[in-house]
Amino acid sequence: MARYLVCITGASGAIYGLRLLGALCAPEAEGRELHLVASTWGEHVIREETGRPLEAWIEELRERRGTRITRHAAGDLGAPIASGSFRLDGAVIAPCSMATIGALAAGAATNLVHRAGSVALKEGWPLVLAPRESPLSLIDLRNLATLAEAGAAIMPACPGFYHRPRTIEELVDGFVARILDRLGAANPLARPWLGPANDQGVSP
Repeated sequence: MARYLVCITGASGAIYGLRLLGALCAPEAEGRELHLVASTWGEHVIREETGRPLEAWIEELRERRGTRITRHAAGDLGAPIASGSFRLDGAVIAPCSMATIGALAAGAATNLVHRAGSVALKEGWPLVLAPRESPLSLIDLRNLATLAEAGAAIMPACPGFYHRPRTIEELVDGFVARILDRLGAANPLARPWLGPANDQGVSP
């Protein structure tokens, strides 16, 4: 059984983490074990940007997809995902605040998001970081380079438009599909590129 972790921090772009969680709950992914951590400000941004609390999103996914999602409190450093003995097939922090990037780059774990990300790095598990910030300072760039050198996949939340998205959800899903591919997870959003002349041949 594949086991994945999704973390949502206080950067703008909460929809990326929420749509990723939904894709990981797709029927094609039956049997997956999903874990979720949202920082305090991550929860705040979810409510501000979507008009709904995180719990409402989780309950909808549980009811509609029938998937078990285990949520961990951001302050619970005793959670199973804080240990390398609790193996993950991949972890994603989306959106990933620059404060989280800084903490990971410095090895300073003050909450469960930091700790789980640090564990993924030390264990060599796939770790995808989706920062959503602009412009980036030199400090940010150096921290991102440090994490890339440590083995993280840096995927800035910069969605493409070549798949001609018609809605915000389609735009976001194009980026989420690339995260799923990077994880090596089953991808219900995949649309393979077949060339510019083919109307259906587009891929996020």
